[in-house]
Amino acid sequence: MMTDAGRRWSDRRIETMVALLLRGGLLLAAVVVLAGAAVYLYRHGTEMPSYTVFRGEPATLEEIGGIAGQALGGRSGGLMQLGLVLLLATPVARVALSALAFALQHDWLYVGVTLGVLAVLLYSILGAYL
Repeated sequence: MMTDAGRRWSDRRIETMVALLLRGGLLLAAVVVLAGAAVYLYRHGTEMPSYTVFRGEPATLEEIGGIAGQALGGRSGGLMQLGLVLLLATPVARVALSALAFALQHDWLYVGVTLGVLAVLLYSILGAYL
């Protein structure tokens, strides 16, 4: 017997919410990356690039705290890096939303499978820090 919560979380509604989450995450990531590119071009658009020496990202852009700090400060590198983090976080949020929706439907088999996928995703992203 399906409960009221189960009816509200029908497969169709879950698919719609997942689609909206994926579209919204992609759109937000694109807007943040484009904002960072615009800031970069505004500040450095007339400079001649040097292709003789490769310079990687500064250490402050290798951790989420540094990325957030630079992005909040309006720095182009931080904004572009934050957009990429948002792009990577979108499918992880999709899996978490699916787990929540399956839990509300009381579909415990899929909750277990989805939580397993979420654990693998989080370990692959955060494993270096563990």
